[in-house]
Amino acid sequence: MKQKLPESLVVDGHPDFDRLRALADEITARAGGPLELERQFPAMLRDCIDAVIMTAKTGRRAYEDLEKTEKTYIGTRVEIELRALLRLRKGRLDTLILDQDVDIKHTMGTNWMIPTEALDHPCLLVAADEQRARCYLGLIVARPEYLTTGKNKDSKASISATGFGHILWLLKEQPYPANFWRDLAAEVVDEIFAGDTGNLRMATLFRRVQSHIIPRDVVEAVARQKDFMRRIRSDGGNGTRDVLARENIVVLEGRKDAQLIRALGLPACTGSEFISCKLLDPRQINLAAQAGHRVDTPT
Repeated sequence: MKQKLPESLVVDGHPDFDRLRALADEITARAGGPLELERQFPAMLRDCIDAVIMTAKTGRRAYEDLEKTEKTYIGTRVEIELRALLRLRKGRLDTLILDQDVDIKHTMGTNWMIPTEALDHPCLLVAADEQRARCYLGLIVARPEYLTTGKNKDSKASISATGFGHILWLLKEQPYPANFWRDLAAEVVDEIFAGDTGNLRMATLFRRVQSHIIPRDVVEAVARQKDFMRRIRSDGGNGTRDVLARENIVVLEGRKDAQLIRALGLPACTGSEFISCKLLDPRQINLAAQAGHRVDTPT
């Protein structure tokens, strides 16, 4: 998305203000309030994109690795998931909100393509910026004067430079979860998924990616098993934690080990996130032991 967006002109007195404000309030209420919208919408986008990249199965690590048809499908998936998130019905266009037909448009770039059937209708604009891990959610009435005069072969027009000022933003520059695999070297990804068993892959993950938050869905993708949480437990000396303990590496859970994570100066994790680190000095080893984590004494 463009890094410099104009201030919204959609304020009291704007011809679209009452219409868009009512739609925005309905969307926010359906999400459970502004804080829930800020929490759920970015996570939904991350899931939609990662489900198409499928790093665990394909080895691909980024949106840029996708085929053209796959990139298009992300927009379809976002439309479906957004309707489900907000409990919206399908309409003549993509959805119905307050009995108005609303088109849902998604982009991973800097603009949206508006079809002729959406002219003069509200459009719910969704954007994901993978490079900066920022997302956007806005509303616009697709008036011809807000669109470019040039059209593509499907007679779709994009929002003009001045048209961007007529967007009412619900979320703007909102952080969303970065693609976990994007910044990992290809050889590290290959090494993680080269393991023949869930334990081997999991041990490599926490060995090679230390002091970095690892989301639960990444653990699930690496394990490739229904009971994926079992792969990070101790298991009679053969589990992931057992193997890594012999290398002085601890695997910590966001909620259970919150105090130890803080004491070790590691990034804060949520209850569904994990982090690992190698303990190199007696103080760290003692802290870990007090929290119930055993490691071998460094030699």
